Amino acid sequence: MSCKEEFIDIFKSTITREGADKLLDFLENKSDFFTAPASARYHGAYEGGLCEHSLNVYHCLADYLQRERVQELYGLEYGEESVAIVALLHDLCKVGCYKKGFRNVKNDATGQWEKVPSYTFDDPLPYGHGEKSVYIANGYIRLTREEAMAIRWHMGFSGPEDNRTVGQALQKYPLAFALAVADMEASYFLEGED
Repeated sequence: MSCKEEFIDIFKSTITREGADKLLDFLENKSDFFTAPASARYHGAYEGGLCEHSLNVYHCLADYLQRERVQELYGLEYGEESVAIVALLHDLCKVGCYKKGFRNVKNDATGQWEKVPSYTFDDPLPYGHGEKSVYIANGYIRLTREEAMAIRWHMGFSGPEDNRTVGQALQKYPLAFALAVADMEASYFLEGED
């Protein structure tokens, strides 16, 4: 099964809110979600990397939430729909932002510079990272407050605002913490740099 097929299968079988069909139509037919990279130079910096990364985060989050300690000590239990929504949609902000190009890289074996395919990042809607993903998702489906906070803070750090804000968000909304852990696991351990 391809990444796109797996994504669509999980999406259709778990996300049933009003507007979900329109969101999936947007992802499939009106965006580059299934062909976009996850980043310009780091994890998933290849065609289809964004879809693959979203699936990796989904599986990491589902596994994290199944841990005995997480369930018993922390009492974190979320429905399949919430897990699918936050994991599969956390990086919607990257849709339409990557352009194909080339960069020069020194060949270690020959010492010669070579042109290699790469991506550049150009955001047509500079609304923030997590904020933009929440904005796009909420344009189609109604997110719960905890889902919106999880997507907003999935990077596990904040921007130029008060640094205490991210800590407060992760403490008040444990799904945000869990999603940040899953995103980091997928980015740094499953995918790594290209």
